[in-house]
Amino acid sequence: MAKPEIEIDVDEATGRWFVDKMPMILVPQHFYNNNHFAIEAALGAEAFDAALAPAGRLSAFVWCERQAEVYGLTGPDVFAHYMKRLSQRGWGRFTILALDPAAGTGTIRLDHSSFVTEATKGAGRKLCYMFAPWLAGALEFVCEQAGAPRRLEAREVQCAAEGFDHCLFEVTPAP
Repeated sequence: MAKPEIEIDVDEATGRWFVDKMPMILVPQHFYNNNHFAIEAALGAEAFDAALAPAGRLSAFVWCERQAEVYGLTGPDVFAHYMKRLSQRGWGRFTILALDPAAGTGTIRLDHSSFVTEATKGAGRKLCYMFAPWLAGALEFVCEQAGAPRRLEAREVQCAAEGFDHCLFEVTPAP
């Protein structure tokens, strides 16, 4: 992958970073992961996932909405832009294997997840569940933009921390 095609603008008065006209915070991966896994240990993975999911879904929806405005993107191009930016910002390399906004479905591959490190590789469980609601929220925006709003859900089908060579997510309509 080439260097990210993103410009970082820094507000000299506040020190805030902006990428794609959105405020950003740059933190070391170990800092983020240490906090993530500490909260998961305190709450349990299932409770932590339940607490994170609504915010992740909403954040992805809002990000796609704003990026569609900034860059004039529509349909699958919005979702593809989101996957590209997640990949460029260090979360891992996201690849769209299948995407059908009309059906509300998608299959996304994730290589080099930021949650699967040398320290977590042999965890034997799914570690990348935080991304699932992001994928659902992003595709929900695409569906709404097309005039067919719908509630979607996503799940991590497999994780590299379970011994697979990549993580895999599926997005489907919510029951």
